[in-house]
Amino acid sequence: MPAATPDTALWQELGWQPSPEQLQQLLQLQEELRSWNSRVNLTRLVEGDDFWIAQVFDSLWPLRQLLNEQAEAPLRCIDVGTGGGFPGLAVAIALPQAQLTLVDSVGRKTQAVQAMASALGLAERVHLRCERVELTGRHGHCRGQFDLAMARAVAAAPVVAEYLVPLLKPGGQALLYRGQWTATDQRDLERALQLLKAELVRSEQRELPAGRGQRTALFVATNAPCPKGYPRAVGIPSKFPLGQSGEAH
Repeated sequence: MPAATPDTALWQELGWQPSPEQLQQLLQLQEELRSWNSRVNLTRLVEGDDFWIAQVFDSLWPLRQLLNEQAEAPLRCIDVGTGGGFPGLAVAIALPQAQLTLVDSVGRKTQAVQAMASALGLAERVHLRCERVELTGRHGHCRGQFDLAMARAVAAAPVVAEYLVPLLKPGGQALLYRGQWTATDQRDLERALQLLKAELVRSEQRELPAGRGQRTALFVATNAPCPKGYPRAVGIPSKFPLGQSGEAH
């Protein structure tokens, strides 16, 4: 299938314009997804607006301020539950100064995403970890090490917060990608964040182009060191979300 690039209006709406090299990498990423999808079920969002809006635009819009900064210091980022490589690979392309760690517990997916990163020339900056994120959050190379920890379409917000907050270094932020967002959702998240010694510092909502639905970006920062008991053992955060009845401390 011939490559189709989005028109400039999409980038104008994003507030960031990829360089010719970055645009070529995004097109190549689409080709890699097509190829790998025939062998491993990575994502159904590969063609047209499914790729450019529901994958690329949705991955990047919460980061547009960062995209337009000329940061000199390398940025350490982690994408938890990367699946088919989003937002991690899109962020790696858009932020050339970033070092990315992508985590997923499904070996077939991590192998495919590592191969895609290599094909895109990103192997030196993108590293895959095949494990449950509860283990990542306790590993010495990961706990308290990241400027930005992200998770998109992974689990309920209190669960995602327990995954991400232990990974943040002082001054770092967690980015939770959500769809619709209610006052009840926010109360649940804020109760969980109290236990994690963190707080919601910013939230943004927008409608995706082409009627692709509402999206919410939540930015969380620590206000004290994350207690050593978090994240809890594998499977416990999702079974007993923090801040709700039946939680395990």
